Amino acid sequence: MPQTTLFTNGRVLDPAQGVLREGLAVLVRDGRIAEVGAGIAAPSDARVIDLGGRTLMPGLIDCHMHVVAETLDLWGNMIAPSSLAGLRAARVMEETLQRGFTTIRDLGGADHGLVRGIEEGLIDGPRIVICGKGLTTTGGHADLRKRTDDRPGMMSDRLGSMGYIADGVDAVRTACRTMIKEGANFIKVMANGGVSSPNDPIHSIQYSREEILAMVEEAENAGLYVSAHVYTDAAIRRCVELGVHSLEHCNLISAETAKLAAEKGCIAVPTLVAYDALWLEGKALGLGPAEFEKIEVVRAGGLNSLAIMRDAGLPMAFGSDLLGGLRKYHCMEFELLAKVLTPAEIIRSATTVGADLCRMTEEIGTIAAGAHADLIVVDGDPLTDITRLQDDGAHMPLIMRGGEVFKDRL
Repeated sequence: MPQTTLFTNGRVLDPAQGVLREGLAVLVRDGRIAEVGAGIAAPSDARVIDLGGRTLMPGLIDCHMHVVAETLDLWGNMIAPSSLAGLRAARVMEETLQRGFTTIRDLGGADHGLVRGIEEGLIDGPRIVICGKGLTTTGGHADLRKRTDDRPGMMSDRLGSMGYIADGVDAVRTACRTMIKEGANFIKVMANGGVSSPNDPIHSIQYSREEILAMVEEAENAGLYVSAHVYTDAAIRRCVELGVHSLEHCNLISAETAKLAAEKGCIAVPTLVAYDALWLEGKALGLGPAEFEKIEVVRAGGLNSLAIMRDAGLPMAFGSDLLGGLRKYHCMEFELLAKVLTPAEIIRSATTVGADLCRMTEEIGTIAAGAHADLIVVDGDPLTDITRLQDDGAHMPLIMRGGEVFKDRL
């Protein structure tokens, strides 16, 4: 249960400004940050935590996860009983919170039941923003059937299925309305080829312009937006021109397209660690030459895309996109981003930019009165040493989500 807590004698990290602020106390009450300032008197019912000079910062936000993908065998995930998939997803979410991620955005699979599980205290995990299933064409990125498999559909009624096949404008509209009715916070479209799907080259363009325009209209009618799985510059530019807001991956983006996306108010979500993890372990996991060829194409462009998007002023949110056992590499994303971005830029991607993309600006990703009390205590200064956010939460002695402490080693 949330408790009244007063944090004192720490350094409060302001991600928007990229600075540590000394001499501030933070009061938490009823799951929210009640006050931030100097000389706050401790309420009689408060637990007072002396941080001893440690850093207090907003909880991290991962804007690209698939919590139902417990293994890299996506077909096995899909056919698993939904009850089993739910239990597996709960474990993934609990492990994610222990790494300091207090909010996650799921890009295909998670449903309203998992949202309720968090809200009702049944799962000790991060708050979760969902899209329902990712919309795919027949033979598209989320269609896992091999060429000779003519079985209909994707078992999209099962929790472990990440995709929903919808072909044609009318079917797309129905699919969007179904996702929205079932609690989606945004719509996900597979608009480009992918690494893990059997039939589509990376450079394949998926969905017609009319179909994507229909998705954008349905999302906007509900006050939501469309997120697109995209790698190639042609696919990215097409989606930007059609009104897509969130651009997932973007490994092969050009400077011109990045500038256009920035002008249109888009947000990108690079997921570099997904490809490095597959490169490291793909052979042992049974990936063949065709999959490795796809991995190398997107992996080679990853770091370059970060510089292109940063220089174009295109905001980037932190994402991982890891499946199954590869989640042990979750925090390696910080290491990869640090090859191009500054610690302050990385922290903003995992706090304020992520909050904007989750449509929770000033609710999460910040330490300010009225925001959710999603807080982590960090040994050291992540603005000078980003490795403080790595190692699966080893440098985080306390993790709080919604005013409730889920890890406490202070």
